[in-house]
Amino acid sequence: MTNHWVDIKNADVIMLNGSNAAENHPASMYWIHKAREERKAQLLVVDPRLTRSAAKADLYVPIRSGTDIAFYGGMIKYILDNELYHKEYVLHYTNAANLIHPDFKGPEDLDGLFSGFADDDGDGFGTYKDRSTWSYQTDAEGKALRDETLQDPQCVFQIMKRHYARYDLDTVSAITGCPKDKLEAAYKLYASTGAPDKVGTILYAMGQTQHTVGSQNVRILAMIQLLLGNIGRPGGGVNALRGESNVQGSTDQGLLAHLLPGYLPVPTSADPDLQTYIDNKTKPGGPWSGGYWTNGPKFITSLLKAWWGEHATADNGFAYEYLPKVESAANHYWIALFEAMYAGKIKGAWIMGQNPAVAGPNARLERKALQQLDWLVIQELFQTETVAFWRAPGVNPAEVKTEVFVLPAADAMEKEGSVVTSGRLIQWRPKVAEAPGEALPDHDILDRICRKLKELYQADAGPFADPILRLTWDYGGGPTHPVVGELVDITKVAREMNGYALEDLVDDKGTVLAKKGDLLSGFARLTADGKTACGCWVFSGYYYPMPDGEGNTLPAAKRRGQKDPSGLGLFPYWGFSWPANRRIVYNRCSADPSGKPWPDGRDLIWWDPNADSGTKDAEGKPILGKWVGYDVPDFVVTKAPDAPGGKDPFIMRTDGKGGLFAAMNEGPLPTHYEPVESPVGNLLYPNRPVNPVIKIWKTDEGQEVGNNWGAPDKFPIVATTYRVVEHWQAGGMSRWLEWLAEAQPDMFVEMSEELAKEKGIQNGEMVKVSSARGTIKAVAIVTKRFKPFQVNGKTVHQVGMPWHFGWGGGEGEEYEALAKGDAANDLTPHVGDANTMIPEYKAFLVNVEKA
Repeated sequence: MTNHWVDIKNADVIMLNGSNAAENHPASMYWIHKAREERKAQLLVVDPRLTRSAAKADLYVPIRSGTDIAFYGGMIKYILDNELYHKEYVLHYTNAANLIHPDFKGPEDLDGLFSGFADDDGDGFGTYKDRSTWSYQTDAEGKALRDETLQDPQCVFQIMKRHYARYDLDTVSAITGCPKDKLEAAYKLYASTGAPDKVGTILYAMGQTQHTVGSQNVRILAMIQLLLGNIGRPGGGVNALRGESNVQGSTDQGLLAHLLPGYLPVPTSADPDLQTYIDNKTKPGGPWSGGYWTNGPKFITSLLKAWWGEHATADNGFAYEYLPKVESAANHYWIALFEAMYAGKIKGAWIMGQNPAVAGPNARLERKALQQLDWLVIQELFQTETVAFWRAPGVNPAEVKTEVFVLPAADAMEKEGSVVTSGRLIQWRPKVAEAPGEALPDHDILDRICRKLKELYQADAGPFADPILRLTWDYGGGPTHPVVGELVDITKVAREMNGYALEDLVDDKGTVLAKKGDLLSGFARLTADGKTACGCWVFSGYYYPMPDGEGNTLPAAKRRGQKDPSGLGLFPYWGFSWPANRRIVYNRCSADPSGKPWPDGRDLIWWDPNADSGTKDAEGKPILGKWVGYDVPDFVVTKAPDAPGGKDPFIMRTDGKGGLFAAMNEGPLPTHYEPVESPVGNLLYPNRPVNPVIKIWKTDEGQEVGNNWGAPDKFPIVATTYRVVEHWQAGGMSRWLEWLAEAQPDMFVEMSEELAKEKGIQNGEMVKVSSARGTIKAVAIVTKRFKPFQVNGKTVHQVGMPWHFGWGGGEGEEYEALAKGDAANDLTPHVGDANTMIPEYKAFLVNVEKA
């Protein structure tokens, strides 16, 4: 989130899309209702189904799954055509005025493609190998040329106008199936937040991301917020609603295959040594060539020092050689990993707290992939379907070669440590119960494994043992477990993530900023010369002692101070919000170009020309002027609005400007492509029906279990998957609980009354739902929540299914799940987004018949 949960209450208009917050993020609905009650805010819900959230909306707008970019492209056209954008914000804070290379061409010129596309094998798919025409025009010093009249045909603003010119109401209605009057009402309502005294927030979840254009779905939301001036302001932002309490924290810690902790890029084969790694990122045009990322060398060096300590020296490149180098991170995303398992290229896997036998796309193929492993280790609470994949229905255990090791793990409430909310708020959570038997927290399991690995390598080092043997690993000293003995002292892990001084840190005037061994107050103290260690730079300061506003000083994440001086719900004394305890990122945008708050009554930070900056001039006189307010300024505190860069608030971008035009794998502007499986062609670009840069897997195509693709003549119905409030993710923590199983006992499929009548299906009957990947059974729920869509003159039906259910996994009554059913993901395709490879769970083709 750019903002945070409580901040929702400050919005004038709240747009929910790809999210059923009432069921899946109920706490957010409290703040949505707060905004509606106290600010008379309007709630706009965009969803294929009339969800519980939509039932509370002031305006509900139905669109067909997979057409988000068409819908929001139409909104951009509406905003631009009617001049409803926030003019000062767009001109000064975004790259709207920047001039793009004169040879740049867009899909309106190249039939659905941008300039630079290469289709090497002629199959219609490829990559944008040459992105030179996507660059800025620059002056002799390399600075971007700008036209602040926004009239030059090569400025971003005009390119964007041309790009979205064809996204008119008639076309968008024909693509999405949404009536024109609903579209126009939605556009008018949300565009009203472009007024300087109004602010709107966008809340999204997996309904936006789980598409082959998922990353571009999110980017177009950011573009709308930039156009309307809604980023960096209370009540605004682009806010991801995370499905678990610590999904944000795991992402921060490098869970994704292309990242190290703190969003540092994973080294590739193009980065053989630390200097090359740094050079590749700091060179002109590189991701660390401008903005705050110019501090990247400090962050990577401090990370290496945290991991290898005294063995990471300047002479050996701070042990950078110990980091693995990948050919491409894309080879290590979920789908690619399971394809490699299926092909026998991966011999062993370790799965922690996940249930891919139910949750993975084309789950039958993924269960078969697990059968190709030599060994599988699973850390789990219950005997889920993944624990028991080898005895799934239709599987002969005697034919499965995989040796399975199950490690009993502790539940979240049975371990101590920090968790991070969607709003980047880090809170320390105490342990409230003991885990049963031999069950251990994940960190204690991994600690024991690492210590044993070190022991084995010590006895028989083999080739290149140093990365293991020299790894800094001293987290002992925790409580004593009655079965396994000494456990981890989790505060030592917190200390490493926070960062600490390895030597005295002294400034230019000889002032000691931190003594050797001291915790660091923040990432501004990190150095690139090996004097600091920090396991995750964005967390730096989170365990540093800070006041709680009530007379106490505590590690920041443990604070529970109740004061809120702003009245905006910032609560700066509660926990620690990364980065730097900042509650709203890019908050320079909360003030106008001159440094004064916008006239919306939500003052956050502002420039005070009379405030003591804390610095002195050559004569020793105090220098006046700094940014002040209720939040930690996301800006150089002493940089005046009229100073160079004083109007460049997006400090994590190299040019400081919000990116209306910004490169992603499928182009610099989001473009409508249909899902891989769609009942219709691409109305905008008929020769480019789907995202041209995705990877299509053809493993065992045509076989009973394989990557098969559905045609609309056989599978004419759009399907989507979702969650319900009664169950949790793949069911591992809910289907074993009798009260939740009673509340939602069976797998079901929701369908419209019109589709049910067409198929002769009655409410409550058992039906078969089939796709090109297989067939499942489910209870039919015939409902008014779905309505047929009229798509370019054709009636298109859509159905929806929860993805929580599976056959049960456990053996014996004591271990058997209480709520069981076929897995929805037996039907979903093994294909993902072109940037992240997140699977396309939200739009695929099925047929429905009476069982």
